[in-house]
Amino acid sequence: MTVRSQLLKGFLDGCVLSVIEKQTVYGYELSRKLQQAGLPDVPEGTIYPVLLRLQKQGLVVSEMRPSESGPNRKYYSITPSGQETLAVIRREWQLLSVPLDVLLKEESE
Repeated sequence: MTVRSQLLKGFLDGCVLSVIEKQTVYGYELSRKLQQAGLPDVPEGTIYPVLLRLQKQGLVVSEMRPSESGPNRKYYSITPSGQETLAVIRREWQLLSVPLDVLLKEESE
C-alpha cells in the first residue's frame, strides 16, 4: 500500500459523504466524481464497501431507481446523521490541515 493510499483511506468516508451531500448518486457515478475531483486511484471495488459501511452506520440511505441505459441503479443519499458526521469531518480537517501543511511544507529558502 502506497503512502497516498494510506492517507486517502483515512479521508475516503468524508470524500464520499461530501459528494453525496451535493447530489444523490449511484456507485459508478460516485467513482467518476471522485476521479474528476483528482482522486483517480479510488477503484470501484473500494467504493461499494465504503457505501455499504456508511449505510450500515445510518449515514447514507439507498433506493433503487430505473435506468434508461440498463438495469436499475442503487442511488445513495446522505441522511441527517451523515450531514452531522460530515460537519465533524470538515471541522477536524480544518484543525489538521493547517498544522500539517506547516509541518510538511518543504523549505524553499
